[in-house]
Amino acid sequence: MSLTTMNTRTKVIVTRRLPEPVLDRLGTLFDARLNLQDTPFSHDDLKTAAASCDVLAPTVTDHIDAEVIAAGAGRLKIIANFGAGIDHIDLDAAAKAGITVTNTPGVLTEDTADLALALILAVPRRILEGARTMRAGGFEGWAPTTMLGHSIGGKKLGIVGMGRIGQAIARRAKAFGLAVHYHNRNRVSAAIEDELGALWWEDLDAMLAQMDIISVNCPKTSQTHHLLSRQRLSKLPPHAYLVNTSRGDVIDESALADLLESGALAGAGLDVYEHEPKVDPRLLKLDCVVALPHMGSSTIEARIAMGEKMIINIKAFEDGHRPPDRVIIGLN
Repeated sequence: MSLTTMNTRTKVIVTRRLPEPVLDRLGTLFDARLNLQDTPFSHDDLKTAAASCDVLAPTVTDHIDAEVIAAGAGRLKIIANFGAGIDHIDLDAAAKAGITVTNTPGVLTEDTADLALALILAVPRRILEGARTMRAGGFEGWAPTTMLGHSIGGKKLGIVGMGRIGQAIARRAKAFGLAVHYHNRNRVSAAIEDELGALWWEDLDAMLAQMDIISVNCPKTSQTHHLLSRQRLSKLPPHAYLVNTSRGDVIDESALADLLESGALAGAGLDVYEHEPKVDPRLLKLDCVVALPHMGSSTIEARIAMGEKMIINIKAFEDGHRPPDRVIIGLN
């Protein structure tokens, strides 16, 4: 663990290297200890950090479990997460220790939706295969039956999880002529359904069996682990494509690889994986899979906005106010 000190007031430990404008702002406002080498903290590093700061600013790569929180009990006041996802933080342990948890929701929506739509386009149209053919010098001129993919317009898109990102994907999909269907724990308002032209399915299994493309956009919870199990994935038609930009363990990755290898599914576009950074090697060998390195929110604009949100939460807490993005236990 390599930390650099900037002396001001509240002591903040940041576990990963963040964009320079965010680091500069942290250094101006707080006594910020920055991980400039960007080496992930070990579990022991996290415990040491929690015990020696007022604010711990982790990312999705950090497992903030009960041991880490216990190490910080007494001094640590707030865990200001850099990111919207909070499944890596033991919220119950934090609540019992009187430690506030915040996150950075909302700022990743449009960029993640852009990437999801890019995968929705890339897999059926075989874009990555075409790019590889060009780089390998395999282009020998246009031919009527070369690199044939499938049209997007008129296909049925089933969105699993119709929150901010799901709705943003639906808006984009509608513009491309896709018929929008969705499954969500709670049905969205009639106004949103009308805007998106979206049809709600109460029964996820029934929806899966009728879709051409599935886009997964639900958070990681105990209820969504392997939501798309082997049994559910088997309900998809063999011509269907699966896109996941949410959390890896929502899908049974081994079952997905089996179905793709056997031709029981047409293809997949993946940005997240069940055992990150490990990926089932079969997925990386299949031409029908576009696999990306968890880059859904990887834009300069989004990462700076995340940092600004994180800083606002810390500053509000320091000033004795309720942080605007405080995570409420029981609502996640």
